[in-house]
Amino acid sequence: MTALDNVLPYSRYLARLVEARPALEADISRRLGQAPDRVALADHLAAQSLTEDSLKPALRHFKQWAYAWVGLRDLAGLAPLEEVTETMTLIADLAVAKALEVIGTGLEARYGAPRNARGEHQQLIVIGMGKLGGRELNVSSDIDLIFVYPDDGETDGERVISNFEFFSRLGRQLISAIAEVTGDGQVFRVDMRLRPNGDSGPLVCSFEMLENYFITQGREWERYAWIKARPMTGQRWEELEAIRRPFVFRKYLDFGAINAMRDLHAQIRREVAKKDMANHIKLGPGGIREIEFIAQVFQLIRGGRDRPLQIKPTLHVLPLLAERGILSLAGAQELAAAYRFLRRLEHRLQYLDDAQTHRLPDKSEDQDLVARAKGYVCYQALLAELDAHRETVSQHFEAVFADPNRDGHDLDRLWQGAGERAVEAFASLGFREPEAAAERLAALHAGGRYRQMAQGIRERFDALVPRALAAAAALPNPDETLTRLLDLLEAVSRRAAYLALLQQYPQALGKVAQLMGSSSWAAQYLQQHPILLDELLDARLLDTPQDWVGFRAELEQRLEEVEPDTERQMDLLREAHHAQVFRLLTQDISGLLQLEKLSDHLSELADIMVDKALRFAWKKLATRHRDAPKFAVISYGKLGGKELGYASDLDMVYLFEDEDPDAGRIYSRLATRLSTWLSAQTPAGMLFETDLRLRPNGDSGLPVVSLDSFRQYQLENAWPWEHQALTRARFSAGDKAVGEKFEQIRIEILRQKRDPEKLREDVLAMRQRMYDAHATKGDEVEHLFNLKQDPGGLIDVEFLVQYLVLGHAHVHPELCGNLGNIALLRIAAGLGLIPAERAETVRDAYREYRRLQHALRLNNQKSRVERISVLPQIEAVCGLWRVVFDR
Repeated sequence: MTALDNVLPYSRYLARLVEARPALEADISRRLGQAPDRVALADHLAAQSLTEDSLKPALRHFKQWAYAWVGLRDLAGLAPLEEVTETMTLIADLAVAKALEVIGTGLEARYGAPRNARGEHQQLIVIGMGKLGGRELNVSSDIDLIFVYPDDGETDGERVISNFEFFSRLGRQLISAIAEVTGDGQVFRVDMRLRPNGDSGPLVCSFEMLENYFITQGREWERYAWIKARPMTGQRWEELEAIRRPFVFRKYLDFGAINAMRDLHAQIRREVAKKDMANHIKLGPGGIREIEFIAQVFQLIRGGRDRPLQIKPTLHVLPLLAERGILSLAGAQELAAAYRFLRRLEHRLQYLDDAQTHRLPDKSEDQDLVARAKGYVCYQALLAELDAHRETVSQHFEAVFADPNRDGHDLDRLWQGAGERAVEAFASLGFREPEAAAERLAALHAGGRYRQMAQGIRERFDALVPRALAAAAALPNPDETLTRLLDLLEAVSRRAAYLALLQQYPQALGKVAQLMGSSSWAAQYLQQHPILLDELLDARLLDTPQDWVGFRAELEQRLEEVEPDTERQMDLLREAHHAQVFRLLTQDISGLLQLEKLSDHLSELADIMVDKALRFAWKKLATRHRDAPKFAVISYGKLGGKELGYASDLDMVYLFEDEDPDAGRIYSRLATRLSTWLSAQTPAGMLFETDLRLRPNGDSGLPVVSLDSFRQYQLENAWPWEHQALTRARFSAGDKAVGEKFEQIRIEILRQKRDPEKLREDVLAMRQRMYDAHATKGDEVEHLFNLKQDPGGLIDVEFLVQYLVLGHAHVHPELCGNLGNIALLRIAAGLGLIPAERAETVRDAYREYRRLQHALRLNNQKSRVERISVLPQIEAVCGLWRVVFDR
């Protein structure tokens, strides 16, 4: 008994093949412990002398030999699924390439080589589609092909024909070589119906024809099909990819793909029901196709913005979806396990007679063979596990593709027009100003923007508005929330993808309502950047701590992937920044972040953005004399003190240390380019407003200065307020060595011994100028308090700390640390420079002021409160002010 005798009963086809070719059994028996690979397969094919006459039998014998090798290893339990599908893909690749080589040589001998107008040799690109394209070919599959060639032209032989005619002949002969049934069988069945215009279209098309077809006629299901398109032969694949990618993968988040895929699946389901295909493990409920749909719909939705999702194999896509929080890790693992089970079962069905079948067998003897080939003691045990997997797949499929709007909504009539009863309806829903709400809704319904919507968009809009009404009514402030929600829906109404997202995911609409009800600034931010709606689908939005190391590395990778596309890189920076700000915002509004921690995160995020902008701006300079610039970004103010808010400007100074004679000119260009990268308005918005006025000599100074010039300026020409600003300055991005030398200069300046009386006069004079320019004046002084500008407010605390640092750092170097005002007040008290009790009350006052200021800014309100509400804090700050300044 040979090693094959135990497995041959599971495949009648292989048993017949081995019986007909006795030498094959001995050959495969020797190879059974070794996995097929490209080298072994290619060598076997190359060993045969192939001509046009011998091509067909040679290819069929090659297919039978390779099929027997991988099939018998699989049935013996030696081959994982990936080996089987990769080997079947290699068989197809090698057979197509060899056939193309032999047939193409013969055609060129008759007609000459096909050339374009520039005289360049043209080659046929055979595109593998479906499972062939994804390197997932099953053991009895047909192969889906499309034939494309780059340019029109004609052949250069004595009998001239057009390139179109040449490649059409080549394509027809290739199909015959692979698919014709001869006495030796066939290599693969060939299906060409996925080509442009299907069976009614030409067999081959040029790049130009293909691109025009995509633009003018390409349908949603073709986008789905072209996800897996893979060039198998020819050259100029990058040009082909530049045509395919924008057709398949949109630049925006394409949530409209869900509806298109849902419709396509519904068509398949109808065909399945019509043909009684409940036992079809590919197309039936919970089958292979549903797993593929789940993976590929998210590729269509997100692949244009998330390049790694453009990969082809289904088993590679699923873990990526889990990494991104699109599927749960358990869900992705369940789908992968089901996919492996179904694909291996599919193969055992097909091994029986080498038939392209996906139906469970009706005959009991075949049921028994399939069950034992899968390792089950009986068919019922196999069915039990199959049913469990199909049920799991169906649940996941419904979770993704179920139509949440199929049953309508209780408030549909209110949106469609309740007339005089609308006010009453809004009142019953808890709106405080039902008349205003009814008028707003009626104006929207009668407005030009709504009436001009395309039918499909209007249907989505009609489904969303009643749900927005319900979401607003469920919150404590329904009036404000509804106004903000309707503003958002109007703003995104021209972008069907955003409406589709909110329509498909009602939980996202609920989160939007909560966010907008909590903060008008958040509502405005979301309206400016609606792409952030996608963030609300991530279940980890509130739970996942910030991983800035991982974020920095991932952002670097994404920027490198699109190098040297400056426009896309600038957009990527903005999109990444907006997404992180939005995540922090949702955690902030949910009460999960203390203000100090929020400011730390926003400051770290800004540092990363500046660092990446600097790095890639440098790479774009035409004149560069080193790999990395000896250039540093120094942050001042809010960023320097790590107290950045959501919409804070960046106060920065650019420094360099470089002996190159052209360094000043080169770094001036870099400084200008960097400011553009940070503050330019692109389709994705803007990163930051930047302010460079703190550089030496302010607006009249150079955009970037050397370290030596900066030190000299600080020692000889800087104003006292510029030394105050240095107390909150730090290195943010660029060359760390330059940053370390800046810190040495900063400490040197701060530790200068100063005349106490002169320092006192200078600080008080500067503070008075700020009082005169910005403090509350007139009758409002008695009732209102500006948290930042008024006496006893935030700036007074900052000036107190700066005065203490500049006046005492020459004795107490610990005051030089850029630790923030709260920490420095504690240090000053510990040194005996201020009373400890007063320091503690001022620390508390500073925290409270920042908390109040932050809350006001979240709702776009000025930093003013009722004076009486903060009297204890005002008195605490003013009390310490009097102690320190003796007034």
